[in-house]
Amino acid sequence: MRAFLKQSKNTGQESRCNCTSLRKASRRISQLYDTALAPSGLKTTQRAILAQIGRSEPTTVGKLAEALVMDSGALAHTLKPLERDGLLAVVVDPEDRRNRLITLTRHGRTKLAETDALWASAQRGFEAAFGAAESDTLREALRFLISDGFAIAFEKTLSDPAP
Repeated sequence: MRAFLKQSKNTGQESRCNCTSLRKASRRISQLYDTALAPSGLKTTQRAILAQIGRSEPTTVGKLAEALVMDSGALAHTLKPLERDGLLAVVVDPEDRRNRLITLTRHGRTKLAETDALWASAQRGFEAAFGAAESDTLREALRFLISDGFAIAFEKTLSDPAP
């Protein structure tokens, strides 16, 4: 990985925008993981949603969106095909009829389990190409970037007058 970084230094033509760089990297990694998951018929985003539901069910759209750092409207749109395909169930919360509870169906649990080996293979591929230690460091940095602490610090700089 270090040799690659020396080869790919900024040539002046690349954007210095952190947001653009993160989005490009996210799209590239999603493409690679989507290819790895293709035999299951699921996309990376769909698998991530099923895995998060499995960790926190029953859950609501709002809680699920927060856990996945997604907009509730976009998540609701993404849930529809998963519900249509019988991978998850959405029911009215008997304790608060304004909420919908989301759970995995038996078929959803089976499909998620089916993707485990494919996902593990993608993880091994990422770590082989990027490096195990670098992968750990990257995940740590990404956890910070999605934290409330980072969001607060970022927003604070927007409201502070420029030096």
